[in-house]
Parts: sequence; structure tokens; C-alpha cells
Amino acid sequence: MGVQYRFDCRIIVAMTDGIRDTALPNDIEALKVLIAVRDATIERLTRHAELLQEQLNLAIARRYSARSEKGPSPQMGLFDEAEVEAEREALAAEEVPEVESVVAGHIRKARGYRKPLPAALPRVDIIHELPEEARLTPDGQPLVVIGEEVSEQLDIVPATIRVLRHVRLKYGVRKDDASGVKIAPLPPQPLPKTLASPGLLAHIVVSKYQDALPLYRQEQILTRIGVDLPRATMARWMVALGTETAQPLVNLLRDQLLAYGYISMDETPTQVLKEPGKAATSQSYLWVQRGGPPEAPIILFDYDPSRSQEVPLRLLAGFTGILQTDGYAGYCAAVRAQGLIHAGCLAHARRRFDEVIKSQGKHRKKGLAEEALAQIQKLYAVEKAARPLSPEDRQQYRAQHAKPLWDTLRTWLDIHRPGVPPQSALGRALAYLANEWDKLVVYLTDGRIPIDNNATNAVNGISRVIPRHGLFRLARMERDFGLVVRH
Repeated sequence: MGVQYRFDCRIIVAMTDGIRDTALPNDIEALKVLIAVRDATIERLTRHAELLQEQLNLAIARRYSARSEKGPSPQMGLFDEAEVEAEREALAAEEVPEVESVVAGHIRKARGYRKPLPAALPRVDIIHELPEEARLTPDGQPLVVIGEEVSEQLDIVPATIRVLRHVRLKYGVRKDDASGVKIAPLPPQPLPKTLASPGLLAHIVVSKYQDALPLYRQEQILTRIGVDLPRATMARWMVALGTETAQPLVNLLRDQLLAYGYISMDETPTQVLKEPGKAATSQSYLWVQRGGPPEAPIILFDYDPSRSQEVPLRLLAGFTGILQTDGYAGYCAAVRAQGLIHAGCLAHARRRFDEVIKSQGKHRKKGLAEEALAQIQKLYAVEKAARPLSPEDRQQYRAQHAKPLWDTLRTWLDIHRPGVPPQSALGRALAYLANEWDKLVVYLTDGRIPIDNNATNAVNGISRVIPRHGLFRLARMERDFGLVVRH
């Protein structure tokens, strides 16, 4: 028989291990033991129910709530430094602010200022003229132009297809003498003996891999403008570009990436159908590396069916310097093997505390998670102020302004972590912060290292869209022309 206890508006049933209410002992000491057992059971079940409720709230938030790490508190939106900054810039380009001006007797709201169209865009003047009879005065005198009023609209010219004819003139002594014929060579082509110009190939590549426009849709678009270009042909071109033409460029980019001394890495799951040796429902991974000079960063993607430590070992072979990642342990083998400096990502630590807030549901109360986020917000504010500085000045600025904030956060962590259940969402967030601490503060020692891995995560976020459209790419290639792709 179960006894019901009400806790936090939820009903918890505490089982008493076979002890029934009708068989309660008369001895006071035995009753005390029974109460202690029941109290322990209630505490255990209560904690288990809280953990389950946290998991449910977090699952609901992940499924139905906005993905950005912004809570109802006004300060929460300030934590997503990279994401929020991009959102603000986008909104600034569209929003038209209202300005109030005081006029005698009332307040007039002035019309907002519209952002002008880029001056570099070509202008096409469309002259709107009055009819001839309207350009005369009542007594028949002609009116003269005294000015003009100009308004601008943004226009777009639909895509056009053209044919490039490579005409090579032949030179010789006589028409019937072929021995002395001279002709100009063809310019180098990305894919010789095909109909594809470099411009067409670039357009297909950007549309597919940057704009996530699959080949069958590109085929439909080209058909609308009068060109029959099968998707199977475009697929062959993409494979040839990736396996032959682009490989020297990729090798050069990788050499420059490894030579700079700083690399940021991240991995994201993807799915490929009909992959040899793997089930169609299994996950593969796209690994992204970002590095090189800040003014011209190098970004390389690499596909691998595995998420094992062997992949970072392969991708980082020959690299020495700083590696910045999240807390995934698969990078540690490469760090040890190459003797790398391992920097962490504060955004991933911040995300844990944001998930704590989401796991508490609608009736949450401010607590330790909000305190941690408030301190992290201050660190991001320091980083925003240091962004325009040179790496050397940025390092000094961080030492002066960010280092004391980290010291305060460390003291706070050491005080509160022992009293938090480690299995709870807050306990996991505190554990992540503690375990990653040495990596998180590495950025204080080098002004080139960002505070987080968000730039690389944003690039990898783009790659998450592409597999949705390319899930059947290998199956289609094999079906259309018997091609088996090996990555």
C-alpha cells in the first residue's frame, strides 16, 4: 500500500518496502526507524522526480522553444554575444526608428530614417515626363525644368544563361598546307572536355553547398530559363571538382591553416543513406576547422563516418599551437600527441546554465544558474570592449578587466558546487564549468584566442542545413550513373 505525499504541487508515492499501515510497531524507537526510512524514501523519490521533471522540461524546450539562448530576463539576451550581435545588425538594417520632436501644442513623431541603398550599385534612370500639353501655362507659354524629385527602388535582374564560344584562329602559309598551322591553345579549364564554364561551376557549387539548393531544384530552375541540364550531369561535375580539380587548392589551404598556430574545431552529425558499412539511420560527422589570419580566415570541412579521436589526430597531424574546442573528449588525444595548448569555449559552459533555466519550467525562481549567467555576461561585455584592440592590447585588457571576474566566478563555483546534487541539471552545469576551467581561461594568455568557439559553431550551423537536402545524394548518384563515392 502506498502513502501519498504532496511536494511542489506534484504527488509522490512513497513505497515503504512492504511495511503496511496496519502493521505499525508500538515501540517508539521502531517507529522512529520507520519514519527515518520513509523520510529517506521520500527524499530519494523526490529527487528522482525532480530530475525527471528537469529532463522533461528541457526536452520540451528543445523541441518547441526557440533555439537561441535567450530567456525571459532582459539580461539573458546579452549572453549570446555572436548570435545577438548578428541579429541586432540585421534588425538595424530593417527597423525604422521613430523620433519624437516637440512642436508648439503637441509632440510630433517624425518619420524614421531609411537606410540608403548602397552607392556602389549601378543606377538606371527612368525619366517620368509630363504630357506635352501639361508643360504649358494657361496662356500657352512653355514651362521650364526647375528641378527634379528622385526616389529609388531596389531591383533585381533574373539570372541569364549565355554560351561562351572559344574561337581560336588558325594561322598557316597556305590553306592546303597543314604542316605549318598554328593555333592558340585553349585556356585552362576546371573540367576539360565538358560544357561547364568556371562561372557555371561556381554557381552550382555555391547554390548547393552555401545556399543549400539541391541539384534537382537547380535543374528545375535551369529548365525554366530554357536550359536542359540533368542533375546527374551536375552531380558528376561536383564529384570531379571535389576529387580532382579542387584538391590542390584544399591542400594549399590546409598548409596555411596548419601554419598559422591557431585552429578552432567543431563536429556536427549528419546522415548519409547507402553508405558502405553503415546503417541508413546511423550518424556520420562533418568536422570543421577554422583558422588562419583573422582578416582572411580559412575554413575547411572534412567528412568522416566516425566521431572517434582518430579523426582529430588525422586532421591535426603536423600542427603545433593552440586548439580551441568544446568539451568533447575526442580532441584530447590529439592535444597530447601534438603537444597543443587546449582552449575551451565559454559559450558551451554558458549553454549548460541556460539549459538549467529551461529545465525548471515556467514556475522557476532565480537561483544559482542566473548568478552564473550574470557573471558570464560581464565576461562577454569585457570581450566586446576588447574586440577592436590588437591581440597584444586585447591580452592586457583581459588581464586587467576579465581576470578579476574569473577569480570571482571561481570562488562562487567552489562555494556552491558541493551543495548541488551532481545528477541535476545545475550539478552537470557546475561540473562542466569546473572540468573545463583550465581550458576556459586559456584565452586570457593570448589575445588571438576568442572567448568562445561561436565563429566555428556558426559555420558548422550552416552545414547542418545541407544534409537535409543531401540525405539521398549518394543513393541518387549510385542510382543515376553507378557512382560509388568514397570520402
